Amino acid sequence: MATVEQARKRMDDALEAMRREFASVRTGKATPALLDTVRVDAYGSKMHVNQVATIHAPEPSLLVIQPYDKSLIHAIERAIQVADLGLNPANDGNIIRVPIPALTEERRKEYAKLLHKMAEEGRVSLRHARRITREELHVKVKDHEIAEDEARKREELLDKLTHEYQGKIDELLKHKEAEVMAL
Repeated sequence: MATVEQARKRMDDALEAMRREFASVRTGKATPALLDTVRVDAYGSKMHVNQVATIHAPEPSLLVIQPYDKSLIHAIERAIQVADLGLNPANDGNIIRVPIPALTEERRKEYAKLLHKMAEEGRVSLRHARRITREELHVKVKDHEIAEDEARKREELLDKLTHEYQGKIDELLKHKEAEVMAL
């Protein structure tokens, strides 16, 4: 059963990666995860904005960023502007306020397409995990480590597991798409 459990671990990892990607897609409301992809030039290297500042959303249409080091305020502001998120930050010398504009219908549809693409990438990751596990099972049968009947049972389990995780991806997609398309 070790190979099926390894497949479950790979599929869990793929699902978690997809959740993180989905979190970075903008909906109509502010969440600190929107800035997960923003990297700031700080201390001679590129760092995630959440490593150099605290981010919170005091209201649904506003993000507030409090840098740990006040000298980074302009670098953080610049990084958000060039991140192509459609956000316009403003600072008062101590904190950065990032108003989250309402999404247009056209933008919502673009985000929905992006979500579908991300979901398909997640499904590809699941199929990849299944293929690797199947290959491992075939090698074990060939090396006489397990019987063919046992390999078939494990492949059936693997197929059930793959369908289960595809259902989880579809469910995540459905919820996130509803969130994006909501007015």
